[in-house]
Amino acid sequence: MSGGTRLTAAAWLATVAAAGALTPLVDEPVGWLAQAALVLAVLGAVGVMARRTPLARPLTLLAQLVTALVLVTVLFVPGTALGGMIPLPASFEQLWLLLGQGADDVTRFATPAPVTDGIRLLLVAGVVLIGLLVDLLAVTFRAAAPAGLPLLALYSVAAGLGQGDITWLWFLAAAAGYLLLLLAEGRDRVTRWGRVFGGPSLGGPARGGPAAGGASSGGASASRAETSNRLSSPVRTGRRIGAAALGLALLVPALLPSLGGGLLDPANNTGGNPVGGTVTAVNPLVALQDSLNQPENRTVLTYITNARDNQDMYLRIVALDQFDGTAWKPAERRIQAVPDPLPAVPGLSPDVARRLNVTSIEAADWYKQNWLPMPYPAQRVEIDGRWRFEPEGRTLVGDHRQTTAGAAYTVASLSVRPTAEQLKNAPEPRPSLVGEYTSVPESLPEVVAETAREVTAGAGSDYERALALQEWFAREGGFRYDTQVRAGSGSAAIARFLEQREGFCVHFAFSMAAMSRTLGIPARVAVGFTPGTRTGTGVYEVGIQDAHAWPEVYFEGVGWTRFEPTPSRGNVPDYARPALPDPSGTDETEPEPEDSTAPAPTPT
Repeated sequence: MSGGTRLTAAAWLATVAAAGALTPLVDEPVGWLAQAALVLAVLGAVGVMARRTPLARPLTLLAQLVTALVLVTVLFVPGTALGGMIPLPASFEQLWLLLGQGADDVTRFATPAPVTDGIRLLLVAGVVLIGLLVDLLAVTFRAAAPAGLPLLALYSVAAGLGQGDITWLWFLAAAAGYLLLLLAEGRDRVTRWGRVFGGPSLGGPARGGPAAGGASSGGASASRAETSNRLSSPVRTGRRIGAAALGLALLVPALLPSLGGGLLDPANNTGGNPVGGTVTAVNPLVALQDSLNQPENRTVLTYITNARDNQDMYLRIVALDQFDGTAWKPAERRIQAVPDPLPAVPGLSPDVARRLNVTSIEAADWYKQNWLPMPYPAQRVEIDGRWRFEPEGRTLVGDHRQTTAGAAYTVASLSVRPTAEQLKNAPEPRPSLVGEYTSVPESLPEVVAETAREVTAGAGSDYERALALQEWFAREGGFRYDTQVRAGSGSAAIARFLEQREGFCVHFAFSMAAMSRTLGIPARVAVGFTPGTRTGTGVYEVGIQDAHAWPEVYFEGVGWTRFEPTPSRGNVPDYARPALPDPSGTDETEPEPEDSTAPAPTPT
């Protein structure tokens, strides 16, 4: 095998090894990777043949690009091509459309995402482009070291999108491929150096010919041995360096607990440290719109509860309490071992009526979620597996790649029933909470605050202002519920939503929370599921189309309180319903007789 062919094979192997880091991002990892590997193999063969021409470098890249375009056309849009192979203008239009669809799919699906045609094109085309760049640098220009940059970029994209799904083993595979590429180039350099400087004299007689006799022959043999050792020394050194690097790649991640990332900071992976670790910012909304648009309402959860009315049985996953102008997301928080029972509900006064509900929940085997869906506020959770507790959001998050798939658990939670009068007369929250939960980015358009002030004009309390915002979104503002509207949670998306007045739960929840914050009302966004559908006595099914987002507003003495601004979705709590005229002259809502204002008993 020639040096160029050997380098081509090494470049192919290095690219495919680095591309393997992308496989955890999708639910069908083999098909698209096989297609990309096949295309790269054909392009490598084209490169080997093209480099034999006098104009090797320019022709090589051109021939490979043309071949790549033909192969991509055959794989993705053969119906628009001449003879199923030669791309036509319609082929380019269809490819561009597929790329756009792939970009949309990437934002809609959580990992592992389904391999749609658009995502498949993004994956294959991206790997092929990286492979062409590696081949150009390492083989055409004989510069294998810089070829590590595109390989690193490919791995970095996978690690950035993986949110913890990309383990260090994928880095080891990519690093091994790169080291093999370096060794192949080193061997090629040494071989060519030996041919140039060794020449025939290395194996021929010494100057002076046979007249020199046996001494001359012995000197030639010694010279050949010395030269051979000199030539092979760089190869041996390269192999030793490569072996040492691979050894370090194996040992260092095991010795250093700080190597990692993704959903959980590795500091919490200590298996029982009650206070260690953090939960970092993730985006659980990437698949919410897709969930609402699923053609089949697949069952996600089933539960049985002793609650008298399940209309408030929202199964909350996570609270999004940080808004940076680009997206709402959970702030980085300290997590701990799950206490039993959970701590007292922050801000909840003993004067507020509440009832203890016990709910047994089962998650579908296919439903993989790092956050545990639970009624809010939970008092005690009984569940097997590796779960951690985040006190601020009062959520449970999986540790060591723990997910909800097939989980069966029991949650004791409170059904809190404040009266309108209690919410209206709620005292001021502590300043630290107000400062954190009323923060808005400078990029938030002024129209958001202006609209909030207009809608709440005349309201005399934070409760009345929150109620006015809810009613404006749900009934009075002329908003239309539409799951086909482009998703978005940033400042521009909120302003666009207020102007166009159409969207789905994400838009309503984010906008009401942002507007509440501009009014000085502590607010955040919760993501989870609505109560689902009753299938039997006390038995309920929650489908994928029940995915939902809603705002939570904080009132001192009550705690975080759910509102429902999305029209035709969910259930408006009793305390958030506008007061109807009362002939007796009072509009105060009394708590239901069966509810207790005493502290909730510890569940058993």
